Amino acid sequence: MELRFLGTGAGIPSKERNVSAMALELLQERGSVWLFDCGEATQHQILHTSIRPRKLEKIFITHLHGDHIYGLPGILSSRSFQDGITPLTVYGPEGIEEYVRTSLQISGTQLTYPLYFQTVAEGIVFEDEQFTIQCLELDHKVPSYGYRITEKDLPGQLLVDKLKDLGINPGPIYQQIKENEQTFLPDGKIIERKDFIGQNKQGRVISIIGDTRYFKELIPFVNGSDLLVHEATFQAADHRLAHTYFHSTTEQAANLAASANVKSLVLTHISSRYQGKALQQLIQEATTIFSNTTIANDFDSFQITNSEAN
Repeated sequence: MELRFLGTGAGIPSKERNVSAMALELLQERGSVWLFDCGEATQHQILHTSIRPRKLEKIFITHLHGDHIYGLPGILSSRSFQDGITPLTVYGPEGIEEYVRTSLQISGTQLTYPLYFQTVAEGIVFEDEQFTIQCLELDHKVPSYGYRITEKDLPGQLLVDKLKDLGINPGPIYQQIKENEQTFLPDGKIIERKDFIGQNKQGRVISIIGDTRYFKELIPFVNGSDLLVHEATFQAADHRLAHTYFHSTTEQAANLAASANVKSLVLTHISSRYQGKALQQLIQEATTIFSNTTIANDFDSFQITNSEAN
């Protein structure tokens, strides 16, 4: 599980930072990629990575401001020319389907794959045997949402020594034991999987917070996350501007991380006003409160390891 930042700037693109987009690469887990936000030129950014648009399975939009959605029509259209036959679902606030379908209709774009939409609201917006995704409405000028991605617990490791003690040597039989509740051995014995599998591994948790002011309900929503991604549009000294424009400061994001017992914090949605020494000031403000903080740059990637390994 790897999170790759495709755009880390706020509002408008700059030479250093494109606007918001990040890709959660789940190639080992499910052979697909989930995109969170899709600002202008996101598909251009993807060209500089190993991500294949045909692997896109889901796109989650935090809110409908242009710096988070203007790249959608382009990437959806281009996907049709890249062996795009697998379905794709776009999740987002009310209005996301109208925006996309109107853009495609007016431009005469015909997609070669099924495109679905789901309007999000607070609560669980997606769940299968591997993942649960929850939403929390944030405090922004327009409806904006945070996403909490929870991986369900993984099966423990095969207790190889215990199997060897019974005379069961390594081979294809080990995979059978791990994949089936019961395995019949050639001598007629029955192996129960539960007796030869270690304790489940705790699933990983990522919280991605869209544009928002800080508010206390964020603490339980992101609590215990292995990785928290949070906007930090303004430095601490500009907290009045942050409040006026419905954004957060570095200090507010760091305080949230410290209060919510997260493992690591990555700051994004950085205003272009902060360059050079000013940018260093942002990271200093945050790390003073929460040491395991990073400011994301375009194309940075972060491996999310199992909680027990952190």
